[in-house]
Amino acid sequence: MSPLMPKATAIWLIENTALTFEQISDFCDIHILEIQALADHDGPSPILGLDPIASSQLTLEEIKKCEEDSSRSLKLKEAPEYKISKKKVKYTPLAKRQDRPDAIAWIVKYYPHFTDNMIMKLLSTTKKTIETVRLKTHKNSINIKPKNPVLVGFCTQEELDKAVIQAEKYKK
Repeated sequence: MSPLMPKATAIWLIENTALTFEQISDFCDIHILEIQALADHDGPSPILGLDPIASSQLTLEEIKKCEEDSSRSLKLKEAPEYKISKKKVKYTPLAKRQDRPDAIAWIVKYYPHFTDNMIMKLLSTTKKTIETVRLKTHKNSINIKPKNPVLVGFCTQEELDKAVIQAEKYKK
């Protein structure tokens, strides 16, 4: 396995270490003649060197050991495994989006103690939409009829129950 941006890494190793061309060639998976060509290049290189220590590909200790023993080859540092947690974004189909003000109206009618943030989180809506439904200034306020958000499909019954319990705690 070769490092990220092998030529840039090779240039940095040539300029900043006492490693042999063979060691750099083995580590970067580049032919030794190409390493020599990179080293012989007069003037500024068109490629900027990439520090393999800063990019967590090598350790300074590994470089020092290889500088002392030319028969030793550099070993790529194992990258830590990162767990990427993606926030679930609820996609609401276009056909259902017109029902969101109905769901907001239902929550406002039956649970007036819900905060705007709770409604926003539960129904994936904006504060402005909630405000316009509450004040009955929504562009479609004539046609808004309160509908249970669970039946419309904006949340599950468990999510609604949790929000109700949270709102009761918040109310006190």
